[in-house]
Amino acid sequence: MKLSQFIYDLPSELIAKYPSENRDDSRLLVLHKDTGKIEHKIFKDVINYFSENDLFVFNNTRVFPARLKGIKEKTGAKIEVFLLRELNKKQKLWDVLVSPARKIRIGNKLYFGDSETLVAEVIDNTTSRGRTLRFLFDGEYEEFRQTLKELGETPLPTLVGRDVEPEDADRYQTVFAKHEGAVAAPTAGLHFSKILLKKFEIKGIKTDSITLHVGLGNFRTINVEDLTKHKMDNEQIYVSEETTNVINKTKSEGHRVCAVGTTVVRTLESTATVTGLSKPFSGWTNKFIYPPYDFLIPDAMITNFHLPRSIPLISAAAFGGYKQTLKAYETAKKEGYKFGTYGDAMMII
Repeated sequence: MKLSQFIYDLPSELIAKYPSENRDDSRLLVLHKDTGKIEHKIFKDVINYFSENDLFVFNNTRVFPARLKGIKEKTGAKIEVFLLRELNKKQKLWDVLVSPARKIRIGNKLYFGDSETLVAEVIDNTTSRGRTLRFLFDGEYEEFRQTLKELGETPLPTLVGRDVEPEDADRYQTVFAKHEGAVAAPTAGLHFSKILLKKFEIKGIKTDSITLHVGLGNFRTINVEDLTKHKMDNEQIYVSEETTNVINKTKSEGHRVCAVGTTVVRTLESTATVTGLSKPFSGWTNKFIYPPYDFLIPDAMITNFHLPRSIPLISAAAFGGYKQTLKAYETAKKEGYKFGTYGDAMMII
């Protein structure tokens, strides 16, 4: 498969600026991958497609306020820093993106907060946009992390096309978010409400979670036409022994496993054995799933409508079939579905 095969026209008015009023009231396009049949539903209808002892696997990562706004020393120029990954807890070293990056040099000091509450020094230029910062903070580590939280903003994607609002702090988290570490939300999970999960419990549909701390690698631009040559950034994942036991029991008894989001699909496939069993794992994955791909664990998946040439789109097409998935996207456009982070959902079964 070539990157150019995942280009499609997406009118800007179809990119959602706000989420639906209620999480489970977003629209749902159902794609039957065996027949290509398409159905149009409301997200809460997802429960009608599953039976007792089927299993939904969620990503329970929690987004931290990763966007910091500050100024550059001497010039006072406004800058924005996006925290990507903590490199060294003791030295307070972080991989970050800086915007605008053009005039940020090694040795520059960056100031954050109204009274310059926090200072960082640029110690490395890792890429054209990326930097490594050392935060200069004399207090305890817990106090440092609390300061980052207080100064940070919800890292709403820029393509949403508006400023962050107070409500985003809640709506850009899933209701099952638990382990902090993501710089972007696992968007497929945003459609689940506590009421819908309670209905799952009443019907006997099981739920469990893995952790993948979503990094910007999931959203970076692919710069190669040949997809086999694209290298994913590493992302941290965790699958417990208890969860693997539930997954393997579900599969062995002939019930279905539904992966909620491409992050869950990538985690499950990264930790699958050659016999199709799940195994416990704690570490990193750079797995890139693209068509054609033989899936070992998930039988169904839920995902959002993703942007052209994006990694989540390519992974969804691997699961639903390239032609059928792109056809479903064209149908979604004609029907006025919303795309992107706060957009509507697609279920592939």
